[in-house]
Amino acid sequence: MLAGGAAVLVLTGCSGFLVPAGEGEPPSPAVRARDSAPGDRSDDGDGFATGVPDTPGVPDTPGGAATTSAPPQGAPTPSARAADCPESGARVDMGEVQALMFARAVVLTLTNCGTQPYAVRGYPSVQALGEGGERLPVKVNPGGSMFGQDRGPQPRELPPGGTVRSILAWVSTVEGGDLIEADAVEIAAAPDAGARVFPLHEHDVRLMDELNMTAWRVELPE
Repeated sequence: MLAGGAAVLVLTGCSGFLVPAGEGEPPSPAVRARDSAPGDRSDDGDGFATGVPDTPGVPDTPGGAATTSAPPQGAPTPSARAADCPESGARVDMGEVQALMFARAVVLTLTNCGTQPYAVRGYPSVQALGEGGERLPVKVNPGGSMFGQDRGPQPRELPPGGTVRSILAWVSTVEGGDLIEADAVEIAAAPDAGARVFPLHEHDVRLMDELNMTAWRVELPE
């Protein structure tokens, strides 16, 4: 023992070296974390990198998982059909009834309401309906009338939002022959394209002998 306030040395390590307590031993994790600045990736000389690495573009989430807030660039954007668009993607609308002497006519408009091109072929699908929705024995003919001549089918691929039109005409006076009274007409772009029913209100409009229609075309016939 040495008197007079001499420093006390503690024997640590091995091979008989005298080393002051704590010197030569790696600092505790708490000390290392306290001494390092956020984002500091420098080596402190003993082989340990201090701080937490900053990883650009990877948000901090529970469990270390990365989240994605938007689809990858170039991914297709989903698009839905309108609520009144049939499965075929072809919707038919009927205009107001026009009168010319003893004949009646309406303009039919086919619209591609889908998201893919629609193949237009031939003529509309038309059927006269009775009061209870039953089909009436009214003949339907592809052809023209005094409202416009039929120039025949014009096959085409109709893009989304594109339209083509047709003229549907019939005789509606007793001078035209034996007439049948219809309460509505059922119309579709094609036989398998999904039909819509359009009521016929006025009495002189509901009387008909036969239905004549022009082919679907971009321009109405003259």
